[in-house]
Formats: sequence, C-alpha cells, structure tokens
Amino acid sequence: MDFDLTTEQNLLRDNLRSLLLRNYRFEDRAAAIRSASGWRPEIWRQFSKLGLLGAALPERIGGSGGGAVETMIIMEEFGRALVIEPFMESMVCVAGLLARVGSELADRLAAEIIAGESLAAFAWSEPSSRYGFSRVATTATPAKGGWYLNGVKSMVVGAPWASVLLVSATIKGSGPALFIVDKQVDGLRTFDYPTIDGRYAADLHLDNVFLAGRGLIADAELALPLMERLGDDAVAAQSSEAVGLLRRMHQDTTDYTRQRSQFGQTLSSFQVIQHRLVDMYLQIEIAESASHLATLSLEDADTARAMAVSAAKFSTAGACRFVGQNAVQLHGGIGMTEELPLGSYFKRATVIESEFGSIDYHLARHARLERTLA
Repeated sequence: MDFDLTTEQNLLRDNLRSLLLRNYRFEDRAAAIRSASGWRPEIWRQFSKLGLLGAALPERIGGSGGGAVETMIIMEEFGRALVIEPFMESMVCVAGLLARVGSELADRLAAEIIAGESLAAFAWSEPSSRYGFSRVATTATPAKGGWYLNGVKSMVVGAPWASVLLVSATIKGSGPALFIVDKQVDGLRTFDYPTIDGRYAADLHLDNVFLAGRGLIADAELALPLMERLGDDAVAAQSSEAVGLLRRMHQDTTDYTRQRSQFGQTLSSFQVIQHRLVDMYLQIEIAESASHLATLSLEDADTARAMAVSAAKFSTAGACRFVGQNAVQLHGGIGMTEELPLGSYFKRATVIESEFGSIDYHLARHARLERTLA
C-alpha cells in the first residue's frame, strides 16, 4: 500500500516521537503506574499544550482540523512508547463522538476536553453487553426537569482519572441514548482497579442518579449510530497503537537475539531464529496495511467502513498474539518479567487482542456484512 504522509503529518509524528523519547522512558512509566494517581497529569498537560489532544478534531471546537490519519499517527507513537494516558478513551471516544453530535452543549464539552480542562471516559460496557452497543440494561427514566439513571457499567477504562463520563442508558420505548454525567454527582459510586496492562478502570453503579434535562447529549434516534461509528473509530485507532507496540517488540527481540549467545554463537545466527523474526515482521506488515486501510475507510459508507475495520481488527489481533508469543519465547523466561519492557508490551498486546471485539467476533461481523453485498 502506497501511503505518504503530508509535511505537517510527518512533523506531527517526528515531534511526538521526540517528546516521548525525552519524557516517556520505561522507568518513568513504571513509576507513574506505581504512584498514587496511577498516571502523570503533567504529561497530559504537555499533550494539550502541543495541540495533540485536538489534532484530529474540528477547528470549531478548538481542534486543529485534522482527521483519522492524525489519530493513526498519534496512536502508533503512543503504542511504541506504551503510553498509559487515556488518549483514546477521552479524545477518540468521547471528544470524537461529541464532535459528531454537533450541538452547542456537545461542542462546549468537547472544547473543554481538548483544552485539557476536563478528562472524559466512555461508560458503555456492561456485564452482559459483550461487544454490542445496543444491549444496554442501564435505564434512563424521565422525571420533572431531567432524568434518573439506574444501572451498572463495567470496565470503564480511564474512569478513575475522569471528571466527566459519557454514559449510555436505555429510554423505555425508545432505545439507547447518551448522557453526560459529572463524576461527583449524587448516587454514582465508582470502584477503581488497575488493569493488567498498567492502566486503570472502574465499575460504575448508578443509583437514581439525577441529571438535569441538558444532560441528554444524544437521543435514541441518534445515539446507536454514533456509538457504532465510535466503535469503528476506536478499533482503527487501537489497530494503529498495536502496530507501534508490535514494532517495538520486534525490535527488542531482534536486538536480544543479536546479543544473546548459545553454543558459542549469537541466537540471531541460527537460521530457525531468523525465520521466526521474518515471520514476526511479515505479521506486522500485514497488520499495518490493514490498519492503514481501516483508517482511510472511516469516511466510507457504513458497510465498507465496518468491513475494513473488522479486517484490521482480526489482522492486528492475530499479529498481537503471534508476535507477542514469539517475542516472549525468544527471550525465554525473562520475557514475562517486569525487568524488561517486553513483558509490559506483551500484556498490552494481549488486551488489544480482545478489546472492542475478539477475532471471532470480527470475523463473524465481516462475513455477515460481506453477505449483504452478495
């Protein structure tokens, strides 16, 4: 695939890579995860000052007017550096969705997120929802002057750090809708916990949470199409992140096999090891091509977009499994320890493999959509 970046996009990539090389050493990341907050707010402020938070969002809400390619560039560099700050959760998911709503309230909230004044998380997943956005057991009941929300949301990544939440809830007789919920609202309980890949998530319990009428961001007619589009945006972004971290795992493994000796020779001198490294490289190339295609297809018709995104998901998820497992095997037991960065990259790759839909889910989705074109 011939994919050339513009001068501005190359500058974005180079500046971001330079920033992360200076300020995102693996030791600093590990220390941040062990800290009381679990992340580095000062890094988030740097991202905001450099315009990274709004790089892919419209100018009318304070963004730079970029698009999916800018998100791809940022996410690949974040994957390479194993960034834990919730860029995808807050910017791609919440701010990106709010930008598509287009209302005055949604634009104002998105502008606050871009400016770094608010941090947001998207609460859509529930214990029984699996990967579908339409299965929403949380309810929104109309009341005088607003709404009452009741239900449970699970595995909301970034919620422990968020100040506002975008919550899906079903309006009886209509369907899923989207609401903005302040983190400090009465009736909301959060249960925070670390995830295996160094991030933090929370389960949310909403018990008669009252929202004023302006808390409704998208009604039942608009919400589900927005969430389905958001899911494709998120998968495309995460596929780009996967490419970045896979390239780092491959490079670390190549360097290790050139240094490690066995029977008086470096591991890289053995032909079977060379074959493994080439197979890993080919998997990454396939994943990158699929990721690029998904990125470039995000503005296509719904079916074409969804098929390209699902193809990217099962390509990158397969690469995460193959490259991750081979990288660990070629490192030996030390590959799964916290001593080397590889163990953390492997954990993140394992999470990406199933987040926003497993390989089987996206294979089935692709096949279903393909039959509609026959």
